[in-house]
Amino acid sequence: MASVTIKNVRKNYGTLEVVHGIDLAIEDGAFVVLLGPSGCGKSTLLRMIAGLETVTSGDIDIAGRRVNDVHPKDRNIAMVFQNYALYAHMKVRDNMSFSLRLAKRPQAEIDEKVQWAAKILNLQPYLDRYPRELSGGQRQRVAMGRAIVRNPAVFLFDEPLSNLDAKLRVQMRTEIKELHERLKTTTVYVTHDQIEAMTMADRIVILRDGNIEQQGTPLEVYDKPANLFVAEFIGSPSMNLLPGEVAAGGFRLADGALLPLPAAHRARPGQKVVYGIRPEHLVLGGGARASVNVVEPTGPEMHIYAELAGQEICVITQERVALSRGAAIDVSPRLDRVHLFDAESGKALV
Repeated sequence: MASVTIKNVRKNYGTLEVVHGIDLAIEDGAFVVLLGPSGCGKSTLLRMIAGLETVTSGDIDIAGRRVNDVHPKDRNIAMVFQNYALYAHMKVRDNMSFSLRLAKRPQAEIDEKVQWAAKILNLQPYLDRYPRELSGGQRQRVAMGRAIVRNPAVFLFDEPLSNLDAKLRVQMRTEIKELHERLKTTTVYVTHDQIEAMTMADRIVILRDGNIEQQGTPLEVYDKPANLFVAEFIGSPSMNLLPGEVAAGGFRLADGALLPLPAAHRARPGQKVVYGIRPEHLVLGGGARASVNVVEPTGPEMHIYAELAGQEICVITQERVALSRGAAIDVSPRLDRVHLFDAESGKALV
């Protein structure tokens, strides 16, 4: 196992800079998820750690060793790709053992490690099958097994679940997390899916346009977003964000209606702010009047989409409410869960 340290790393393609001086410390044994929308630089950063992309400036250290100029095969890392990257003409056991055979390891050691990895990943019945005879989830397990047998210091995952259906993604999330709990190998995982990030990570690093917007535990970034981008990006459905200004009686919406403010807020009277409240922290009854647009029953919850002061909001409730389009509802926020953001800078005030 090993720590990974990224120091002021930049990446240019010609005159275009796509990663802008990132600093990041990943502790030994941690499971860190690089999260962000397409084009934010997360895969580029992962590929620089792997050695598949050159570093324009800055340093990347693995286990205390600077690896900028070290060949990928000599970095003691193993990477799992989105498209599995299996050899179609090789059986599962040969795919899993390929790197060991390439390194000319003794056959007894190869067999032992393949059997060990196959047992962990429940692949023992499939060792003599070809990739075409496997499901998508089984192929991804083989790709993981090929990485495990190398016993690397760092695992790198590049959106490994994107090609799987919804049920398999849930299953594989659990399996990857269990694998990390068992092996305790330092893991860097790239995804654009914030549910994957929230359920798997020890720490989440949220990127946008080649910069880190916020990093922390899943609940830290969910409960205390640093800015409007993080607030909107983390959470499904996303946080309700209502523009307005701070008034003497509370927060004034565009239509003049007032919402209560936390007693300890740091906004000044007259300041233009964005009022943030997550759907599960809005309750039915009291407060402001909204008009229902759509009701989505999910089973355990009801998602109510409504219009409040010209803005669409979402309310999540476990009550079995019968509402039709155009129905009027009253909503009020839990004051201990209200977020305020400066309208100009987007930075959190509460």
